[in-house]
Amino acid sequence: MTLVAGIDSSTQSCKVVVLDAATGRQVRAGSAPHPPGTEVDPQEWWEALESAVGRAGGLDDVEAVSVAGQQHGLIALDERGEVIRPALLWNDVRSASSASDLVRDLGDGDEGTGTRVWAREVGSVPVAALTVAKLRWLADHEPENARRIAAVALPHDWLTWRIRGSDDLRSLTTDRSDASGTGYFDPANNQYRRDLLALALRRNESETVDIRLPTVLGPRQQAGHGDESRGWGHLVLGAGCGDNAAGALGIGLEVGQTSISIGTSGVVAAVSTTPTTDASGLVAGFADATGAYLPLACTLNASRVLDATAAVLGVGHEELSALALAAAPGAKGLVHVPYLEGERTPNLPHATGGLFGMTLASLTRENLARAAVEGLLCLLADATEAVRRQGVSINRVTLLGGGARSQAVRGLAPMILGVPVEVPEPDEYVARGAARQAAWALTGNDHPPRWELDTRVFTGEPTPEVLQHYRNTARDVGRLLGE
Repeated sequence: MTLVAGIDSSTQSCKVVVLDAATGRQVRAGSAPHPPGTEVDPQEWWEALESAVGRAGGLDDVEAVSVAGQQHGLIALDERGEVIRPALLWNDVRSASSASDLVRDLGDGDEGTGTRVWAREVGSVPVAALTVAKLRWLADHEPENARRIAAVALPHDWLTWRIRGSDDLRSLTTDRSDASGTGYFDPANNQYRRDLLALALRRNESETVDIRLPTVLGPRQQAGHGDESRGWGHLVLGAGCGDNAAGALGIGLEVGQTSISIGTSGVVAAVSTTPTTDASGLVAGFADATGAYLPLACTLNASRVLDATAAVLGVGHEELSALALAAAPGAKGLVHVPYLEGERTPNLPHATGGLFGMTLASLTRENLARAAVEGLLCLLADATEAVRRQGVSINRVTLLGGGARSQAVRGLAPMILGVPVEVPEPDEYVARGAARQAAWALTGNDHPPRWELDTRVFTGEPTPEVLQHYRNTARDVGRLLGE
C-alpha cells in the first residue's frame, strides 16, 4: 500500500493525515495547536508541524506529502532566509486602511476606478486580508523591516521550504491557488505583477527586481524532496496550495459545484473554468488547485459565532443546536448580526456585531441560539449571493468545516440558503485535499486520483422572510457605521 500525507497548517492548528494513495482511506492522523493571535512567529507553525507529524506516527513509510496553508499571511524574509518579524495573518485588520490606500493609488485617487482596475488586473480588490495590503502596512508602519525584505512567502510556501531543509531563497515555491490570494499575482495569465508589489512597498518597480517571489508550480508538479538530515529524503513534495483550494480538492469539487466552509472563517467557493473580476471586491478571483479558477467570498466570522453564543449560554454545541431547533424560524424577531471580529463580506473591518429585536417575548435562550445560527447562515447566504452575481449557478452546496458538524447548522442551512445542502462525513478535508495533491504529484497523471466520498443531503422549506429581515437589519448596521 502506497501512503501519502497531507498537512493542514490552519489559523488554529496543524493537522496531519496519512492516507492510502489509491483509495483515500485514512491510516492515521495527528494534530497540534497553534498559538492564538493575528500575528505569529512562523517557527511556532514549524514546531506544531513537527509535533503533529510525530503524533501521526511519522513519515518514514510515507512516499509523498503536500502542505495546505492558511492564505494571505505575510512572511517577510531577509537575505539570509531569516524571518524579519512575526507573520501578519489574514485576520489581522490593521491593514484595512492600507488596502483602501492601494485601491485609491491604482485609481489615481478615485476609489471606484481603483476597484475596477484591481479586479481587471488580478481578479481581486485589496482588502485587509490580502498580502498586498499587509506589505503596504509594513512599508508605512515598519519601513526598516520593509527595506530588509529579500523574499516574501506565504505560510504553505515557507513550510514546504522548511520540509525541504533549504536555506536558498531561490528554492522557494508556491502554487497558483495561494499566489492568487496575494494581490500581486495574475491568475488568468499566471504571472506575478511586480508593479503592484512595488506599489505596495512604495518603491519603483526596478527596486523590487531582487525580491524573491516563490516559483509558481503547476498542480501536479513536484516541489522537490524532503530534508535528508531529518530522514525525509525519500519524500516527494507536492506543490502545496491554499487551504480553500485544498478543501475543494479534498471533497472532489468540480466545475459547476460550490462549497461553503464554516471554520475560523466562512468561505463560499465555486470551481469555474473562467476567471472572475468583481469590482465590488466581495468576490476574489482566485485560482484552484487543479488548473481552474475558484471565485471565492470569505467572511471573517464563522464557527466562532457558535462558540461565542454557546459560551454565553453556558452550553456545549449539542445543546446549542437543541436550543436553536426548539425555536421558531425568525426567533420571534431576534436578529444577530455577527460581525464579532469586524467583517470582510461585507467589507466592514472595524465593525462590531449586534443583537436586535430584543423584547420580553423574543429574549429567550432558545431564540438567542436560533438567532446566532440564523445570523451566521444569513451572513454566508449574502456571500453566496455575491458569488452567484458573478454568473455562477448555485443550485446545491456542499457544507464543510467544524461548523458543519452542528445539527442546527445542517438543519437550517437549506432553509436560509434556499437550496439543498450536501454534507460529507466529518473529516479533515483541507488535509485530505493536500494528501490528494501529494498522490497526484507522485503519479504525475493528468488528473488527481478519484476517492469516494460519503455524503448526506439536507433539504427544507426556504424561509426568505428570515433572510430579508436579517438583510434589512444588517443594512441598518452598515448605515450606523457610516459605510
